[in-house]
Amino acid sequence: MKIAAQLIPLILTLSAAAADKVIGGPYVVNVGPRTATLMWVEQTGEASLGESPDKLDRKVPTLRAERVVFNGLTAGTKYYYDSFGGDAGKGSFKTPPAGPAKFEFVAFGDTRTRHDVHRRVIEGILHNANPDFVLHSGDLVADGNDNSLWPIFFDVERELLRKVAFYPALGNHDRNSKNFYDFMSAVPYYSFDWGTSHFIAINTDIGNAGRTEAEKQAFWAEQTRWLEADLMASQKADNRFLFGHHPPMTAVKSRQGDNPHVMALELLLQKYKLTAAFFGHDHNYQHYLKNGIHYYVSGGGGAPLYDVDAPPAGITQKVESTENFVMVQVDGKKVHIEARRPDGSVIDVTDLSEAPAVPR
Repeated sequence: MKIAAQLIPLILTLSAAAADKVIGGPYVVNVGPRTATLMWVEQTGEASLGESPDKLDRKVPTLRAERVVFNGLTAGTKYYYDSFGGDAGKGSFKTPPAGPAKFEFVAFGDTRTRHDVHRRVIEGILHNANPDFVLHSGDLVADGNDNSLWPIFFDVERELLRKVAFYPALGNHDRNSKNFYDFMSAVPYYSFDWGTSHFIAINTDIGNAGRTEAEKQAFWAEQTRWLEADLMASQKADNRFLFGHHPPMTAVKSRQGDNPHVMALELLLQKYKLTAAFFGHDHNYQHYLKNGIHYYVSGGGGAPLYDVDAPPAGITQKVESTENFVMVQVDGKKVHIEARRPDGSVIDVTDLSEAPAVPR
């Protein structure tokens, strides 16, 4: 009784909204040649928390993901949709072509903070690129379990997401959260084909992959076995692209050697002739060429920038502490890659069909 008397009472209320309102979407995920999942997120109410009944000053929305799965689609076709009515619910997407075809995608990540900067990055993509789909390398929000952050993410990305297929990877700030899986209709790792290229998303966030060290190691071993099998099965593809959050190398001195589990994948990626890999986690732009594989770090989606104070010798192509996104144009085995700042100015250009560049 004495202890209870000293506790400050916390009062939690849950109020239903007069009508559910859409706070995210529309957007399309899990797009294949014959299927796609159309999604949007609704706010169904609001929870309030405070230390007295008349001061419930912390408010968090209650959210629910809605989804419609379309089957029987035709490969290489542009589709238009109307999700929840009105112009706000309309959008479009393309299904992957079944054979050789030119296409474009954009890769970027770490959109979790500095929402004004995140917005400029999205505007830069919309003004400079015409992607068929987007790869997000993780850290969509600062805490995937915090419902109050997802409406901000969806508001900033709205005009991009309603025009493309969206393929996300988990970041450490996404916290392996139920929200990420619900809102993205996602699994921890997956792959897909677009034309004659193969794409692989991996979950590099081993820290949130389990409660115990044994669970984390078991997850990583299982994913690594899956990755090798997937790479082996895709050897006839013109290109093999991989994306995830934590990079195997970095120019940020304080972070070097932080991701040994990802570094250990390098031999596997070399063995199965990966074309290029795209990562985030470090908030800047980095490009490396190591043993025939191009590694890109594009963590400049809005999170505070990190210095590039220790570029690895012998493999560094370009590093810069700047917000950025990466545009990739593919035509068979010809791959043209441009990294750009939000204002559209060019940081780095690579043509993967040419002879390997000399490290600079």
